[in-house]
Amino acid sequence: MSETLLDVQGLSCPLPVLKANKALRALPPGGRLVVLATDPAAARDFPAYCAETGHALLEAGEAEGIWRFVLQKKEAA
Repeated sequence: MSETLLDVQGLSCPLPVLKANKALRALPPGGRLVVLATDPAAARDFPAYCAETGHALLEAGEAEGIWRFVLQKKEAA
């Protein structure tokens, strides 16, 4: 499955989640979005965003100050 990359490094809360929300709307159901962020708040924000919206958080991790999240858009209702 193809993935879309969203690089929001250098942006602060709430911009990473807002930009991810916009990017997810453009994806088909089941589409994957890889987000790269440097804001430490993203570690809380993305799990909360996925819990609230129903999108799946498939992966979350940090290496050398860069957070990487893999989100999967929920299937159409």
